Amino acid sequence: MPGETAPTLLIVGLGMIGGSLAAALKAAGYRGTLLGCDRNDDEIATGLAMGVIDDGGSALAPLVVRADIVVLAVPVLAMPAVFEALAPALGSRIVTDVGSTKRAVCDAARQVFGTLPSRFVPGHPIAGSEKSGVAAANPMLYRHHKVILTPEAETDPAAVQAVRGLWELCGAQVLEMPVARHDQVLARTSHLPHLLAFSLVDTLARQDERLEIFRYAAGGFRDFTRIAGSDPVMWRDIFTANRDALLGALDDFEVGLARLRRAVEQGDSDAMLGTFDRASHARHYFETLLNQTSYQAMESRQVQYRVSPGGSVSGRIRVPGDKSISHRSIMLGALADGVTEVKGFLEGEDSLATLQAFRDMGVAIEGPHQGRVTIHGVGLHGLKPPAGPLYVGNSGTAMRLFAGLLAGQAFDTELTGDASLTKRPMARVADPLRLMGARIDTAEGGRPPLRIHGGQPLKGIDYDMPMASAQVKSCLLLAGLYAEGETRVREPAPTRDHTERMLNGFGYAVAREGDVARLSGGGKLTSAPIDVPSDISSATFFLVAAAITPGADLVLEHVGVNPTRIGVINILKLMGADLRLENPREVGGEPVADLHIRYAPLKGIDIPVDQVPLAIDEFPALFVAAANAEGTTRLRGAEELRVKESDRIQAMADGLAILDVEATVFDDGIDIVGKGGESANYGGGRVDSLGDHRIAMAFTVAALRASAPIEIDDCANVATSFPGFVALAERVGLTLEEVEA
Repeated sequence: MPGETAPTLLIVGLGMIGGSLAAALKAAGYRGTLLGCDRNDDEIATGLAMGVIDDGGSALAPLVVRADIVVLAVPVLAMPAVFEALAPALGSRIVTDVGSTKRAVCDAARQVFGTLPSRFVPGHPIAGSEKSGVAAANPMLYRHHKVILTPEAETDPAAVQAVRGLWELCGAQVLEMPVARHDQVLARTSHLPHLLAFSLVDTLARQDERLEIFRYAAGGFRDFTRIAGSDPVMWRDIFTANRDALLGALDDFEVGLARLRRAVEQGDSDAMLGTFDRASHARHYFETLLNQTSYQAMESRQVQYRVSPGGSVSGRIRVPGDKSISHRSIMLGALADGVTEVKGFLEGEDSLATLQAFRDMGVAIEGPHQGRVTIHGVGLHGLKPPAGPLYVGNSGTAMRLFAGLLAGQAFDTELTGDASLTKRPMARVADPLRLMGARIDTAEGGRPPLRIHGGQPLKGIDYDMPMASAQVKSCLLLAGLYAEGETRVREPAPTRDHTERMLNGFGYAVAREGDVARLSGGGKLTSAPIDVPSDISSATFFLVAAAITPGADLVLEHVGVNPTRIGVINILKLMGADLRLENPREVGGEPVADLHIRYAPLKGIDIPVDQVPLAIDEFPALFVAAANAEGTTRLRGAEELRVKESDRIQAMADGLAILDVEATVFDDGIDIVGKGGESANYGGGRVDSLGDHRIAMAFTVAALRASAPIEIDDCANVATSFPGFVALAERVGLTLEEVEA
């Protein structure tokens, strides 16, 4: 659009919103003509004097015929009259608007035109100010803010693209969502807060002591009521246009307020703590999501790693807590009777999503504070229906385990996650749960979201898992807590047993007979302290970093070495790594040790099939070790890698090819021809992690033996499993820069 042929743009309503659009386009070098129309001649004169428009006036008809695109920046209730004025000259012109309610605008357009014009693109910038008028125009108003477009089925895609281009030129992030969904979301996140602010200030302003109240008002009052200074006419129109959705939001708020009033009246400190703690951490959690993700679907922001070649690896570090155990500690602590204290909790997005989901189901949880969490358990049957879908982020573990424990609840639930998770197979848990009597709906192909119908009586089953999966096993055992009779799960190869260990630690007997885990329903969980070990999957990246870097000497402290998780240790030792377990001990039923690793030349091996399920999450990093080994490393029996956050076999093969490492892909594995030696072993280049955190971290480590920098795209999801990875990598000797692409 900055070229010579940019379309002529007419902004109808040259207030702060419309004026800021014009100012932003001017600042971005828009070369088309910008016209303004406003019934107030003074606004046009101000806009011309400021240079935000090139021409304008108060008469709409002569300006419309000069325009290619018309932006309606007028109050929502003024839309019908503006559409009437536009109709005679509209032709094939593109029209969009900025109204904060979309159903009313679309209905007005249909009423005037008989149908929604195909080149009308409803829109709404999520930005604003309590100031008004073109004099308040701000060319930076939309930068890094979101603009929601709500095209209907009949909307011309070319028109949508043209409108999208205008907003993107202003620096905005453009999203799309259905009209009804937009109005429901905005009623809760924008319209209701404004209504409450107006109400609070008006209530206080009516009181006799209002001057004293306002004189001593603190920052919290000022922050909350700032929006009460917004344009009253505009907000009257918004509340009128979005009445039904706003009333629904207000009903929900009044229910919550009444509940909190009762807690205050009765001195119910637990109820108050639950409400305040849920609210406090929801605020922090959602702020984190919104800083990194989009308005509707929570798509990841674009982060790139740029890693310089070479480096050293030394020191003593402690990686974050084990994600698998962190998930389970919240789940079982919430379902237990009593208070569970957790230390070492992983404060990554996935674990926090699990924690938030239980808050949404009425569980009071304090923390996390430096890895410490206090869970006020509600018992196996004490969960409450959540107000909406439970969002589990990027975590397949959380979704599959939740499916099991929610199948036994009396209420309906929906499980959803980010874009990556919606591609992962969930039939592997939905199918056996249905055999137990659960009613579960999935999207096409057995993928998320999962809709679980509550109130279904479950019966224990004897289930032979077709694949080795700790997530499937854990899902069925958790469902078995609510089932009549015994649930028996047979696995074709050993998988991690954190769920069985923790259930026993909470006093719920789980028996193990060979390859079968079994429990009987109808028992109860009793709270118990949990000290989460450091995650061996996270430690793996640094184990490999030290294993491939000459002169390396590194100690990783307090790492969980559960026998079902130490495949990576066994495989690295078979490859010749100088790796020792020091200070072995047991913490909360889980074996723990310090891992001491020094550099030693590695050799290629045929990875034993019995080690594959014990190292399934660690293979991306192990592939980097194989690329630095002497000879060929062969992996088979690992088809599970193809249905992780990405197809990890293909993703790693593609990235290794960019580094000039030879790899041959098979349906269930890969052959990697290593380039052993103490000099740089391969080149650099730009690698796509496909949004998979483990792929991103693996290629970060690979740069230690590269001859040129490695750039890794789509790394935002590293925060889901390993908060602080960049800082720890730099601490041990890598040169790593994190940039927003």
